[in-house]
Formats: sequence, structure tokens, C-alpha cells
Amino acid sequence: MHALKALLPRYAGRVDCIYIDPPYNTGNEGWQYNDNVNSPLMQEWMAQNKPVDDEDLERHDKWLSMMWPRLHLLRELLADDGVIFISIDDTELYHLQQIMNEIWGREHHICTVSWKKRGGPPPDRRIGDIHEYILIYGTEQNIHLRPRTESDSSFSNPDDDPRGPWRLQQMHGNTRGGRWVDSLYYGIRNPKTDVEHFPPTNRNWVHNAERVHEMIISGDIMFGHDGNGPPQRKRFLKDIRQGLTWPSIWETDKHEKFPQNRDASDELTQIFGGPADFDTPKPTKLVERMLRMAAHGDSIVLDSFAGSGTTAHAVLALNAEDGGNRRFILVECEDYADTITAERVRRVIDGVPDAKDAALREGLGGSFTYCTLGDPIDADQLLSGESLPSYADLAAHLLHTAVGKSVSTPTLQPPDGEPFHTDEETDYYLLYRPEADWLRGNDAMFSAELAKRISERERPAIVFAAGKYMSQRDLTPHGITFCQLPFELHRNG
Repeated sequence: MHALKALLPRYAGRVDCIYIDPPYNTGNEGWQYNDNVNSPLMQEWMAQNKPVDDEDLERHDKWLSMMWPRLHLLRELLADDGVIFISIDDTELYHLQQIMNEIWGREHHICTVSWKKRGGPPPDRRIGDIHEYILIYGTEQNIHLRPRTESDSSFSNPDDDPRGPWRLQQMHGNTRGGRWVDSLYYGIRNPKTDVEHFPPTNRNWVHNAERVHEMIISGDIMFGHDGNGPPQRKRFLKDIRQGLTWPSIWETDKHEKFPQNRDASDELTQIFGGPADFDTPKPTKLVERMLRMAAHGDSIVLDSFAGSGTTAHAVLALNAEDGGNRRFILVECEDYADTITAERVRRVIDGVPDAKDAALREGLGGSFTYCTLGDPIDADQLLSGESLPSYADLAAHLLHTAVGKSVSTPTLQPPDGEPFHTDEETDYYLLYRPEADWLRGNDAMFSAELAKRISERERPAIVFAAGKYMSQRDLTPHGITFCQLPFELHRNG
């Protein structure tokens, strides 16, 4: 959770796609609710009630308490047109959907997908689970259509039609359920054979007689390829929608061989040269599908329950496939973050010599930075003067906390008197150096001279500084808003 907070100043509203695979709370995981809380009573309660297992009658409360703040932070990080995917099983499915409806809004629930995770049920059960769920929230218009993978060989152009390749399509529709229309039941006469064709039982033609007559004259209707069959309409390849609708059940179909849990275990075995000490990996192709649905070639993808690093693997695989520049942010707080999560990413980048997959043998390319959390930036701790943040860190923190904006890259200290950030409407200035003596001096104060230079730009401005030599009443007519740095920063710095 602290890592998600640390990401806010630079990534709030900028993440295009989020995938998380949180603990399912089945009672067999032994996960620990280990967030820092200030209340001594809460600290004592948490200490007495962990790990969370199947004998813990409060485990659902604890799971919701763990998920609630994280989902709020993820909502802040996700772009307005972004999409979030969450893996879960039926232990917490209902509870998860309720809090997602509250945080994201019921209207942003796109779908709850069923993923077939194994080929058959376990033999030790009367009814065995072979599926899990993936909740999808966002806006459906931001979901890309499923790529067409089937061959277009069904389209051809034997008559050299200038509109291009085509195939024949039936012209009748089902009339059950009160859809019968008298005027759409009539005979269509074949001008070549003089044979009259009627719709099959319980069906109507989809066009009226006048429209059909026009289509026969224009050549849009044929009576089979040999001219002796029932009427069919030409469907041109150029008029076909470029993509397909995604199904709500994810399993192998005619378009794609889809992975199961055993495929994920096989992947880790290839990468690490033997069984990896990780119980619940997800297959790379599963995450790749989500990225194809909701990410583009330059997306930022976030996974805050990174586990074995599948999401990074999927991002790198897609970049290698199409030359994209997708970037990933992984967050993992367990002690295997370096030995499994990051190590997997290193290996798939550099290549795994003994892997069965050719792309994995050669390496997917790319790079990443491994970071750990530093000291927090807040008025009660870091800005107390015990240590001073860098200019870039403080600038990003102030921009986010004061005006709710995030900056994409660490901001270097600009020349004196220049804004550290600009947008369409406002310039942002920060007078600061991480030096105690400087902060106590006159140079740290917002002067009338600098105010005059800023006003000459004739743009609204927000200025952060230790103090100022004029009143806000004098600054307001020039479109300047002054924000004082926390007093402790320059008093105790």
C-alpha cells in the first residue's frame, strides 16, 4: 500500500491497464494483514489475529479491510479511459464486486469473466471447480475488439467484383418470439431458372421484396455459386468488422488455444530450470489477452500483487511481438520480490538457453529498474527536517497533493525563476534546495522581483516557497497563487 501511495505523484491518472491477482482468502494461504496502523487497539487486534486462515471467523472482514484502501489507490492511478482486471474465485467474488461497484461505480462493471483454469475437476470432490473469475471494470468502449485470427480464405472474388473479395450469406432470420412479419414472407424468383424460393420454416426474409429486387439487379444477390441454389447475399470482406467480440468464458476455442494453470507452472519450470517455489502463478497468455483487450503500444501497465512476475513477462512478450513500447510497474512486498519476481524478468529479458519456446530462448529484450521504498514524504516525518527530499521528489509530491496532478518523469531543478511544470492553463514554480542554510536565507523567499517576472508571462501561476515578501492580495490581480512550504521544512531543516 505504501508503494501505491509512492506512485501517486508521478502516475496518478496515467496507468492504462491494471491487473491484480490478490489473495483469494480461501483459508489455506496464511496471508498476513500487515499494514501499519496508528491505533494501539488495532495494532493489538491485528497482532492477535494473524495469519488469516480457514479457522479465522473474521477473515472476510480482514480481507475487505486489506483490499479497500488498495482499490481506492488503484482507482486514483488508473487513467479515465483505463481498465482494471482482477482475478478471484468464488470465496470473495461477491464481496469484491460489491466494493468495486462502490469504488468504481456499478455502471463501470464491464464483465465478470469465467476462466477455465484446468481441464477437469479434481477427483477428491463431488463437484470440483475448474474455473476462476476475472472482474473487469472501466468503460466498454475502451476495450479493443478481439483480433481476427481465422483465415480469410472463405472470401474470394471469382467474378472480379470491383468491391473486392466476398462470400455468400443467408438472407433469412428467425421469427420465433413474435418476430414474424407477413410482408417478409414471399417468394424470390430466380431469373435464370424461374424457380421461386421461400424462407425456411419459422423464418422470414430480412429484406422486403422491393429491396431484394434491387439487389438482384445490382448483383448483390446470387442463387448459389452455380446459379441454381437458394438466394444468398454477397458479404464483402471490406464491410466485415475488423475485430470480434470477446467471449465471457475464456477457454480454448476456434480462434485461440487458451492456457490453464498447468501452463503457468511449466513456464516457471522452463525459466528457472526446475520447479519454482511459487504455488499460484498465472499463465503469461492469460495476461497477454487482458493487455490485448485494454492496452495499446505505449501503455503503462500496473500489477500491485506481482507474484511471480507474469505481468512483466506478458508486457515484454507483446513488445517483442509487435515492437510496442509498453511499460510495466510491478509491486511485490514478499521476500521473493528479488529472487523470483525480478529474477524472472531478468531471465526472460536476457534469454533462457534451455527453454522450449524459441522467443524465450533468445530473450525478449527490454529493461527494468528494481526499486525499494525510500523514506516517506509527509509533513509529519520527512518534512520535519530530519532529512530533506530532492527537488524532483518534493516538486512531484507538491504537485500531486496540492493540485492533484502527476508528472510523468522526475523533474530536474529548472533555472532560477522558471516553472518546474506547465500545463494548458497554469505554470508551477518551486523555490527550494535541499540545503538547510539556503532554506533559512533570503533566496528561499518569494520576492517582488520574481513576482513581476512571473506576471509578465501573463499566465496563471502557483508558487511554492518558504515565504514571501508581499501579500496574497497583491499577487491575486496578477494571477499568482502562493503556497507556503511546510514550516517545519525550513525551521528545522
